[in-house]
Amino acid sequence: MTEAPSPTVASARAKAGKYLTFVLGRESYGIEVLKIREIIRFTDITAVPQMPGHVKGVINLRGKIIPVIDLRAKFGLATTEATERTCIVVVQVSFAAGTNAQMGLIVDAVEEVAFIAQADIEETPDFGGAFDTECLMGMAKIKGVVKTLLDINRVVAGEASMAILS
Repeated sequence: MTEAPSPTVASARAKAGKYLTFVLGRESYGIEVLKIREIIRFTDITAVPQMPGHVKGVINLRGKIIPVIDLRAKFGLATTEATERTCIVVVQVSFAAGTNAQMGLIVDAVEEVAFIAQADIEETPDFGGAFDTECLMGMAKIKGVVKTLLDINRVVAGEASMAILS
């Protein structure tokens, strides 16, 4: 009789797959490639009044208005000027209300699409009760570098009210 996998192993197996990896500052992150719609060059963003500081505004992407979030600001990192490597990753997100929307995420640079095996994914460490890690799916080890795997639906969960813009 075979032993059932532990919850940690089972959840890590569910996360194995292809991820788009990108950089914010000196850290690397990953998003499931199935959530990615496209990657575009950084472009002018139209500001929208009374939005939180990490919501930079909207862009017109082939006739569709897409909200844009600066992930540096969302994660509390120092903001920097855009470079030639800065881009907008357009993702498809699902909100708790059952609606879907496309959103743009400003990132410093895109690295690669990488297959991350189950054995290379660990659960998010416990940082203590004071820190919310719900938006983290796990930590991956790729070529000796730790990459934080993001649950993009939870990262942008607070932007549910912006879904009406798209």
